[in-house]
Amino acid sequence: MADIGNILFSLGLIAFGLLAGYYYRNYYTDGRQRTEDEISSLRKKLQATSLLYVNPVAFGGAIWALELSDIRIFSLPFLGVFALILGGVLAYVGAKALRLNRKQTGVYVTCGSFTNIGSIGGLVTFMLLGEQAVALMPFYMLFEPLIYYGVGFPYAKSMSDSVTEHENAKKRLLNIVSDRFIVVAMASMIVGLLLNAMGVERPGFYSTLNSILIPLGTVLLLSSIGMAMRFGKMRGYLREAGSIALIKFIMVPGSVYLLGSLIGLGSVDGGLPLKVSVILASMPVAFTAMVPPTLYDLDVDLANAAWFLTTILLLVVVPALSLILS
Repeated sequence: MADIGNILFSLGLIAFGLLAGYYYRNYYTDGRQRTEDEISSLRKKLQATSLLYVNPVAFGGAIWALELSDIRIFSLPFLGVFALILGGVLAYVGAKALRLNRKQTGVYVTCGSFTNIGSIGGLVTFMLLGEQAVALMPFYMLFEPLIYYGVGFPYAKSMSDSVTEHENAKKRLLNIVSDRFIVVAMASMIVGLLLNAMGVERPGFYSTLNSILIPLGTVLLLSSIGMAMRFGKMRGYLREAGSIALIKFIMVPGSVYLLGSLIGLGSVDGGLPLKVSVILASMPVAFTAMVPPTLYDLDVDLANAAWFLTTILLLVVVPALSLILS
């Protein structure tokens, strides 16, 4: 089992990031009233700093030192796609069982699919398994943007009765591959792979640097999320949010474990790729899942409830993962 201090540190850091952002938006005052535009601008700057500068240096450097001799590691992107699609399919079935309306179903499917792999998943992976495990994350996440923006967002739009904008598959794909956040993430991965393949020795200080950068990137992202937290009418959706938690924390990671074991990841590097996959498949609803309801006039309160409950349940999920994966 991972050191209890690491578990408490990861949970504390998640809580700190969310609460810091929430406090700044709702209670902090420097003698003047901040506008919504100012809050939104700060949120975007925090996200950009993490995604364009902090995370690429951390993840690219981790890949630089990764052992890539076993080709089965390259099955991770497809395992990641499997987890995201399975979550969405299970949520669709659940929406039918719960008799949700059209707009609620659109939200439910994206919440079942979209998973907080980057900020929270990265921190939990680092604290439980170390830097070498973090290096595997970009492989698992490789096709995540394609699923989100090529499948999830168009599906959510199709469930709205107020959006008629037409955007063909070619235009959606172009928007994805030209997005600066995706370009930078892919570039950091490619540079890390090239340095690894060329046998260039990574500087000794990089491990220490990553022990700072990975938590820092998480705090920046979660603070930006905390600034947007609005609780609304979440108590009315406990049953629906609880069903999403069942999908996120039991059904999807259990399926990923079985498929990863079948592929043979359990025998690669002491089972590290399999453990990473299970951790990342066990993360809560991504904050990105709350974007389509806002854009396409769906049920925002349902999205907020699913995100909030699954994030709070990390208090149970993280210690359980530490115990199971040991």
